[in-house]
Amino acid sequence: MTSQIIYKADLRTVATHLQSGTVIETDAPTDNQGKGERFSPTDLVVAALGTCMVTTMAIKARTMNIVLDGTRLDVTKVMASEPRRISKIIVHVFFPANLGLDEKQKDLLERTARTCPVERTLHPDVELDMQFNW
Repeated sequence: MTSQIIYKADLRTVATHLQSGTVIETDAPTDNQGKGERFSPTDLVVAALGTCMVTTMAIKARTMNIVLDGTRLDVTKVMASEPRRISKIIVHVFFPANLGLDEKQKDLLERTARTCPVERTLHPDVELDMQFNW
């Protein structure tokens, strides 16, 4: 078992990562009867994509002796209805200005991000708009 999730009340859950004990609380979003005081489940999906992208790039970068510390990802979700779902995820990746990478290195890191496990798990109907700012 990876995690345990408890429904508390008022559209809030508490998820505990069993290996580390880390806790994440979720709320339903304000546009779906929630308080929006925590990440919503769909917020976690787009956050999972962004963190997976940068983590896999950092793993690849290590093998290339490149340090990606300070890289920032801005993620945005776009919701659709009937059925309610994430229809589009926008990811803007901003790398530190002093990396000094050549085009081959940039291309390799971008391909790594675009094929991370979370990206490969998303339904093909979810539109992905990924921009890499070097």
